[in-house]
Amino acid sequence: MFRLRLAVIAAALSLTAPANAARCGGDFQTFVAAMSQEAAAAGISQSVISQAFAGVTQDPAVLSFDRRQRGTFNKSFEQYVSTRVGPGRINTGKAMLQRHAALLSRIQQRFGVPPEIVVAIWGLESDFGKGDIGKMPVIRTLTTMAHDCRRTELFQGELLAALKIVQRGDLPLRDLIGAYAGELGQTQFLPSSYIKYGVDFDGNGHVDLRHSIPDVLASTANLLKTAGFRGGADYHEGSANFEAMREWNRATIYRKTIAYFADRLAGR
Repeated sequence: MFRLRLAVIAAALSLTAPANAARCGGDFQTFVAAMSQEAAAAGISQSVISQAFAGVTQDPAVLSFDRRQRGTFNKSFEQYVSTRVGPGRINTGKAMLQRHAALLSRIQQRFGVPPEIVVAIWGLESDFGKGDIGKMPVIRTLTTMAHDCRRTELFQGELLAALKIVQRGDLPLRDLIGAYAGELGQTQFLPSSYIKYGVDFDGNGHVDLRHSIPDVLASTANLLKTAGFRGGADYHEGSANFEAMREWNRATIYRKTIAYFADRLAGR
């Protein structure tokens, strides 16, 4: 599910925007050429740049989808949570807690985030890795959004971050597939968050948020810890941890759903 995270994306602007943004609008291939220069200046190899931008075209569906977003949920909490947290998902989540108990314990020891919060996010974002994590080529998506002049610096930054994921060897271009704003992996990280919070928790030298469950869950916990989440404390609405989860999703209804799901997983 595409999450309404534009507020969070905007907060990342200062971390990801290139120092000298390419001029948006106009001829698309001219813009691509300018972004290639920006990427080279950011230390991306010519090989990665050439492969990433080879044959890239605009995607009108991305712009159409983006313009339909309103940035708010139009359901009550009760209506929304009933569509996201049912008995089947709760039972599967409890099974995931048991199956990955040792891994989640290590994650909790390192990052302080309780297993039920991590698994709740995992379940909501991708149905524990079994659901839709996006089918859109991320480079095409982000180049399209960056060319659009409404948030060009923001998405230019995300585009450079996506290229850095390939440059670091975390994901090959063929696996750089995501959602309509370029989100990647089983818990749907923006490329800038992938770079900032991604953790190689399986120890193979790469941060793989598409295929590695240890990397996915540890990176999710790392994001929350870095945002100020503290273990052993309340995470419901009104708490400091509930505010820390704003870095995950600023919509109150979504964070309430995470807390509700976590409670059900913990048997509360």
